[in-house]
Formats: sequence, structure tokens, C-alpha cells
Amino acid sequence: MIVVLMGVSGSGKTTIGELLASRMHAVFADADSYHSAANKAKMASGQPLTDQDRIPWLERLNLLMAEWIHRGESGVLACSALKDSYRRTLVRYLPQGAVLFVWLDGSKDLIAGRLAERKNHYMNPNLLDSQFATLEPPSDALRIVNDRAPEEVVHEIMQHVKGEEE
Repeated sequence: MIVVLMGVSGSGKTTIGELLASRMHAVFADADSYHSAANKAKMASGQPLTDQDRIPWLERLNLLMAEWIHRGESGVLACSALKDSYRRTLVRYLPQGAVLFVWLDGSKDLIAGRLAERKNHYMNPNLLDSQFATLEPPSDALRIVNDRAPEEVVHEIMQHVKGEEE
């Protein structure tokens, strides 16, 4: 089982992802670590990435998940996956049902508050509006409003993951 935690920057993907991976005894990867230096510099300067900027990054993440499947490992990937086309690229050639998308949702005020508290992150908080504008809410993802303690959010996801595995 692979869980992709998706949502705008500041939605809690890394925090929830690390805890979820621990509970699932799974590999964890933060998609931000796979961005090119050029992409990171562009975002840090306040420029949103284009679809063209994202394609090599998404393809690399697809290969990462394919490697997990090949090795028989469960995994948790924290990845914005804002557009349907991005999500399709992420699961391209992967077995049907191998990936569960979990959309960590939250109000713009809640997420802006989290971004304001971040230190040493290349994502410019001024890009939040563009992230919400780009977001195409998924119709086939588990939607979780991440407005409570991480342990509670992970518990809710785990209930669903257990149901998927049965």
C-alpha cells in the first residue's frame, strides 16, 4: 500500500506523513526533497512552478513509488499533487489500487498561519494563493480536514488504510 498525502503547502503533509509512515511501518519520502535546485530557487523567489517545471519531478516520484512496489515495500509520499494531471502522472504504470490519495485539506487562514511559523523552508508563503488557485480537488481521494492533532489525523487515515488492506 502506498499513501500519497496531497494538498497545498502547509497542509501538514510532512508532519502527518512521517507519523503515518511510522505507524504503517512504511518508507517515507517528502516530494520536496526531489525538486531540482532550479525549482526550489524559483519557488523561493515567489514564482509559482509551471506544469513544465513539474513534469520531471512528478516522473521521478512515479519511479520512486514503482521502486517501492517492486521491492514489496509500503510507502508514504508527501506530495502536493494539486492537479488531476499531476496525480495521473504519479500513478502512471502502477498497479490499479496500489496508491491511495489522501487530501489534507484546511482553510486558507489555518494554512497561512502554519506557513507564517515556518523557518528555513524554500516555499515562499506568498505562493499560497497560487497553490489554492491551482488545486483541483480530487474526487477519488480520502479528504481529511487537518485541523486537529496529528495523532488524530493519522488515526483517521489508518482506519481507512486498514479497510483498504482487508
